[in-house]
Amino acid sequence: MAKKTRISSRTEMSRLAERQRLEEDAARKQHWKRWGPYLSERAWGTVREDYSPHGTAWEAFSHDQARSRAYRWNEDGLAGISDRHQYICFAVALWNGRDPILKERVFGLTGNEGNHGEDVKEYYFYLDSTPTHSYMKYLYKYPQGEFPYAQLVEENRRRQRGDPECELIDTGVFDENRYFDVVVEYAKTTPEDLFIRIHVTNHGPDPAELTLLPTLWFRNTWAWGIDARRPRMRAGKPANGMSVIEFDHEYYGQRRLWCEGTPPVLFTENETNTRRLYGDQEGSTYVKDSFHDYVIHGQTDAVNPAQIGSKAAAHYLLTLPPGASEIIRLRLTNEDNAGGFLSSTCDDLFTQRIHEADEFYDDLAPPDLSEDARRVQRQAFAGLLWSKQFYHYDLKRWLVGDPGMPDPPQERLHGRNSDWTHLYNADVISMPDKWEYPWYAAWDLAFHCIPLALVDSTFAKEQLIHNSF
Repeated sequence: MAKKTRISSRTEMSRLAERQRLEEDAARKQHWKRWGPYLSERAWGTVREDYSPHGTAWEAFSHDQARSRAYRWNEDGLAGISDRHQYICFAVALWNGRDPILKERVFGLTGNEGNHGEDVKEYYFYLDSTPTHSYMKYLYKYPQGEFPYAQLVEENRRRQRGDPECELIDTGVFDENRYFDVVVEYAKTTPEDLFIRIHVTNHGPDPAELTLLPTLWFRNTWAWGIDARRPRMRAGKPANGMSVIEFDHEYYGQRRLWCEGTPPVLFTENETNTRRLYGDQEGSTYVKDSFHDYVIHGQTDAVNPAQIGSKAAAHYLLTLPPGASEIIRLRLTNEDNAGGFLSSTCDDLFTQRIHEADEFYDDLAPPDLSEDARRVQRQAFAGLLWSKQFYHYDLKRWLVGDPGMPDPPQERLHGRNSDWTHLYNADVISMPDKWEYPWYAAWDLAFHCIPLALVDSTFAKEQLIHNSF
């Protein structure tokens, strides 16, 4: 097969659609990077969420608490995106009919549980991304059997440091290919208009059901006694075979999430479930984990019948024969379009954006690189670009606490990071991975800037400037 000819003329390069988007974003003409994969896969058990006396982050905010407790500093989710301020978040939630909890974020071992320290115990893959995130692709592999949370903890705790780790595949939960591939893709028509395509495949030998909840929510910015404004979502009027979730945001204005197939829409609040965590019998009914109770326990009164809230989801129940696939299409947009969209319009956009991504990476690769090496290079860049994260950390506020919350323990004034009082960050940064820093380690970010400069020199320079201490 003849090798593809690499575009070398600067005039020709300027015509590449993705390079044009990068230039428009750098010149602040079009904010193509306003939306991106800035949502972490894990925000529980992190230093920022640790308000313990002695810096025991893993125990202070555990995975078990994460579904029920509102985060202070950032949000998390599966295959998720947010705006660059992380006011608005989108991700997928899943349930296979057997798990004890709704799958909304990745699970892993804490530093004290793993025989080799902290370790994520999930299988997810960053498959593709352009530097402006005009196209992105993500794969999550979800078992059809009950997720072996306890087995992973107990077996790894039993093993010694010299033993191999017990991984998810070692538990037998993927035997006979009993799992779903959940592929999530994003494509932008404009900086504020995103199409979402979720492709679910049953790889198992039997029919299998999957509950899919494409979920939209606001980061909780109102519970801390600083800004009481709370944005609201509401159910809009279905149109052309689509359900719709609507909201007006103080910063971003009016938005809609159109959902193909008129699924029911669920609403709750991104608020801590004080009833479950603290035994507060007067606590709110509509809370962060209401979708868990609604889907798994059938508690229909867990969601708001008025169909308003700060967290919303479309409720899809898929039944897939062996080897079968189903595609769900959505659109998150600021466009005032009462008709939503056509599935063919969505698919045509993805075809176009994938072609433009092909052109961009073909141009980037050395001309003598094999096709296999080109794919490796491209997915390596995808991993780097997907690992951007909204990182919010106000050290002074973290040390003294929020006016709407109990005071932090006095020990923290002399503990971890206490001498970093100059640090304030509320920006998108390049993370070692979105399983989170154990603490703020800026030297990792500096190493990322070298390969980042190959695909997006503006972002690489911003990272060096914003994170030079």
